[in-house]
Amino acid sequence: MNITLILAPIFLSLLLSFNLNGQTPKEVKETFEKMYPNENDPDWHIDKNGNYESNFKIDGIKYRADYNPDGTWIETETSISEKELPFTIRERLEQDYKDCKIVEIERVRHFKKGLFYDVELKRDGKKFDVEFKVFVKKIKAF
Repeated sequence: MNITLILAPIFLSLLLSFNLNGQTPKEVKETFEKMYPNENDPDWHIDKNGNYESNFKIDGIKYRADYNPDGTWIETETSISEKELPFTIRERLEQDYKDCKIVEIERVRHFKKGLFYDVELKRDGKKFDVEFKVFVKKIKAF
């Protein structure tokens, strides 16, 4: 087996996950600073899609925000507990996925999809994600 074939993916992984604080494009940093003006020390990485990913905390809660290289915001997500899910989603999980184990839950704000919840589940040793969006009906006050 060729050693280059073994080492190349490892090297690429390390390169992509390398901290890029000094190399993050100005446009990305500017967009981040507008969105999170009180956060001045994010950890920057390039994800597998070539986007810039910032990891930071607000009030002790960990967040991850993703940006295109041109500075366009893609999404911000944070891990949450099952009890933080809206009741309707917890109900749906109980009804449709009771044979699954919850692996991870994230609250996501996405530039196109808006607010949704990404639940990673495990069934028969296989992991999969289900996205839930909560729609709120406007109630007319009298």
